[in-house]
Amino acid sequence: MYIASYKELTVWQKAIELVKILYRVTDSLPKHELYCLSSQMKRAAISIPSNIAEGQQRKNLKEYLQFLRISYGSSAELETQIIIAKDIYPSINFSDVESLLEEIQKMLNAIIHKLEAKS
Repeated sequence: MYIASYKELTVWQKAIELVKILYRVTDSLPKHELYCLSSQMKRAAISIPSNIAEGQQRKNLKEYLQFLRISYGSSAELETQIIIAKDIYPSINFSDVESLLEEIQKMLNAIIHKLEAKS
């Protein structure tokens, strides 16, 4: 199946949803975290769909795989930051973010393995 745009990719759509949910959750963090943990989490989350999009637009399998790997790395970065935030702020509910992030990571992993088999 040919994908004309990254916007058609389910993993990109879910990653956009993750960013929206994360923004709502990080609003619950204390204001002193605005330029630290909150900012880092938002940057990592935004990097996930951004790198999926950039890689798909390159129209080169090797480059696409590299950008998907960067996206996967950003997802691990966000996962780590969530672990830290949960430990420091146990009253904030990260469960929706965690479950969606896990789903995205599985999808990225599957896409990467499938495309690696083609190359």
